Amino acid sequence: MPAPALWYFDVISPFAHLALTRLDAIRAQRPIALKPIVFGAVLKHWGQLGPAEIAPKRVHTYRLATHKAQAMGVPFRFPPTHPFNPLAMLRLLTALDGDEAAITAAFRLVWGEGREANDPQVLEEVADAAGRPDALALIGEPAVKDRLRQATEEAIAAGVFGVPSLVIDGEVFWGVDAMPMALDYLADPMAFRSGEMARVSTLPEGIQRQR
Repeated sequence: MPAPALWYFDVISPFAHLALTRLDAIRAQRPIALKPIVFGAVLKHWGQLGPAEIAPKRVHTYRLATHKAQAMGVPFRFPPTHPFNPLAMLRLLTALDGDEAAITAAFRLVWGEGREANDPQVLEEVADAAGRPDALALIGEPAVKDRLRQATEEAIAAGVFGVPSLVIDGEVFWGVDAMPMALDYLADPMAFRSGEMARVSTLPEGIQRQR
């Protein structure tokens, strides 16, 4: 049996909300494990700014997410503020072992209805979606924090640089726009290891910008 695909996400990402609605196409080809991670820690590791940290890119990204949701027919509304602190929600989803019903509820509430991720009522509804109201008490547990940190480090080690990202057989497919490419990979992995795909994977750098 092939190893499951890993879907790394952070609820801070509107594109993760959109990608979640398209995971069934991947799941038809390969089992998927859903893994919450901390996007901010990923950015810090790679020395990047988030899209919302660059003023003109922030507006563009918000419009792009809104436009894409409308084109996909996905219910969509930005939460009251963005970026927001996603840690409580991420820890809750970690405590719930990546339960899909809880993850779906989290994205529906935050990005479908535009509610505040840190609202205690929202967190309660997410826990209830998994049938685990007791999980709310685990958000502050050191073991849960450690598991979230470990998942983030695992993602970074796998080459994840943004969210959402699918990792399939060690190959990273970033964002909702890369999902068709992931499906093509699943249909024919060797096509990604030959020809132009292979050449660009080892293309040398002609210049490096000084930092």
